[in-house]
Amino acid sequence: MEKIIKAAVERGASDLHIKAGDVFRARINGKLVPLTKQRLTPDQTRAIALKLISSDEDRAKIERLRDFDCSWGMPGVGRFRVNVLRQRSSFMIVMRVIPFTVPTFESLRLPPVLAQIAESDRGLVLVTGVSGSGKSSTVAAMVHHINRTQHKHVVTIENPIEFLHRDLSCSITQREVGVDTDSLTIGLRAALRQDPDVVVLGEIADADTIDTAIKGAETGRLVLAMMPTPDVAATIDRVLTTLPREEREIGRMRLSEALRAVVSQQLLPQKDEKGRVPVVEVLIATPAVREALKHPSRAPDLRRHMADGPKQLGTQTFEQHARELVEAGLITPETAKAALTLGVPAPAPSAPPKKGSKQAASA
Repeated sequence: MEKIIKAAVERGASDLHIKAGDVFRARINGKLVPLTKQRLTPDQTRAIALKLISSDEDRAKIERLRDFDCSWGMPGVGRFRVNVLRQRSSFMIVMRVIPFTVPTFESLRLPPVLAQIAESDRGLVLVTGVSGSGKSSTVAAMVHHINRTQHKHVVTIENPIEFLHRDLSCSITQREVGVDTDSLTIGLRAALRQDPDVVVLGEIADADTIDTAIKGAETGRLVLAMMPTPDVAATIDRVLTTLPREEREIGRMRLSEALRAVVSQQLLPQKDEKGRVPVVEVLIATPAVREALKHPSRAPDLRRHMADGPKQLGTQTFEQHARELVEAGLITPETAKAALTLGVPAPAPSAPPKKGSKQAASA
């Protein structure tokens, strides 16, 4: 097993799939490819699951496990986020590769504005995207930037812990749900009493964690959280609709005041097929954006603020960033079009000259 996993990581795999009745498979450059020819038996898959589960207590109840999350490390290769599940009464294992080296903005090819966002003193920052879009790596890069450039206490509450951060200029406290704290909500509430400057959360999706994340930002901390939403508009909608109906109006006010930024991303295959590159949508909470968030009827304005915001702010839509990646030769127009549905829009044509103008006269 170790040889197969090592070979997969060396080929740039992001995920490994281990299932009874199937061969080892790995996701490489976004495609799921077979690594072996021999199919695994249910007993072999069960034995691998037992090897990956570190807790004696959890191993003892292996037959009762239906969905189980943990982390596992392989010396010299990397760490892995592991999900053990049942399918057709047999075990299946999905392993997400987490490199030992903490990524940087440069290595991930992320927009420079993320450094400015990470340096914020307070506010709620939501990093979003569908599963496998690189949210965890982006948040890790933000924490690493803070760790190198600031003097702060950073508390993370993760399920499970993925990237391991050494204390550099900051003190980093990493807590794992189920090991160091009972739940994300309990860990987050406790974190606010642990003198943090920055609180980092795994995925938040329910009303309690969203409410507590907003409260954390309201107390003057920088809160970085992930959400499994595809874009900025869907993220804002998810936050508000998750709150109880009777609290949504006040929720709009709280979100408009607490929000610092929303960063949404997708991973697209590079033109040379040697990897993937993120296409990123960024909303910065300017006064105009905060005002739009307060009124349901002005929700469509958020996209305009992203598209037309001052260049120095770093706001951008998926389409704008995709166009830049196409022009830079990193992705093909076909890739951008397929990923963004709307395609990469051409620059808007200039308006025709008005009658009587000098331009019309010269024409």
